[in-house]
Amino acid sequence: MTLTPLKTPIVYPEPDGSPMAESDPARDYLIYGVSSLKLYFQNRRDVYVSGNLWLSYEQGVPDAVVCPDVFVVFGVENRQRRSYRVWEENGKTPDWVLEVTSSSTHRKDDMEKPNIYAQMGVCEYFQYDPTGDYLNPPLKGRRLTRNGGYEIITPNDTEDGMLSFPSQVLGLEMRLLPDSRMRFFNPQTEEYLRSPQESERERVLEKQRADLERRRADLERQKTTSR
Repeated sequence: MTLTPLKTPIVYPEPDGSPMAESDPARDYLIYGVSSLKLYFQNRRDVYVSGNLWLSYEQGVPDAVVCPDVFVVFGVENRQRRSYRVWEENGKTPDWVLEVTSSSTHRKDDMEKPNIYAQMGVCEYFQYDPTGDYLNPPLKGRRLTRNGGYEIITPNDTEDGMLSFPSQVLGLEMRLLPDSRMRFFNPQTEEYLRSPQESERERVLEKQRADLERRRADLERQKTTSR
C-alpha cells in the first residue's frame, strides 16, 4: 500500500499580537497617513486604505510579502482585513504606497522595495524621511512608467516656499512644509487633509470661537440697551 505524503500547509504572515517597534516620527506619520486618507476616501466603497499590514503578493510563496507603512488600493471592497493577499482580491495590488523611512531602513526602502513595488505594478511610490536622516529633500516620489520602471516625480515650488509633489493616483498633492513636515493637500478645496483627531480638535476650537463671538455680541447688545 502506497501512502500519499501529507502536504505541509502554506502559512502566510498574519498579525501575531506582538507590537511592531516604531520611532515616534515614524509612528506619527503612519497614523496620519492612514487616518487622513481613510477620512478622505470614507464615502468610497471601492477604495481600501491601510498600513503596517502584511501584504502577500504571490500565492504559494510565503516569503513574497511586504508590509507597507501606508497604502491605497482602488477597485476592492472597503472593509477591514487581517492581512492583504493579492490573489484573494482579484489580483489587485496597491496603486499607491508610502514608506516612512530612516537611515536604518533606507537600503530596503530605496533599493529593494522599489523593485518589488514596480514588479507588483504600484503606480506611485513615495518615501518620507521625517528626521532628515538621508533624504534631501525629505520627501521623494516615484511614478511607474510604461516600460515598468520608476521615474522620479519632480516637485513644484509653491509661492509660500513649500515643495509640492503631485499624486496623479490620489488626486492630491503631498506637500513638504517649510519646517519639513509632510501634509496631504487637496487642490480642489485648497485645504490640507486632517486626521480624525485633528478634525475633532478643529471642531472644538471652532465651537469655542463661535461661543466667544456670541458672548461678545451679547455684551455689545447689553451695552447698547443700557445707554
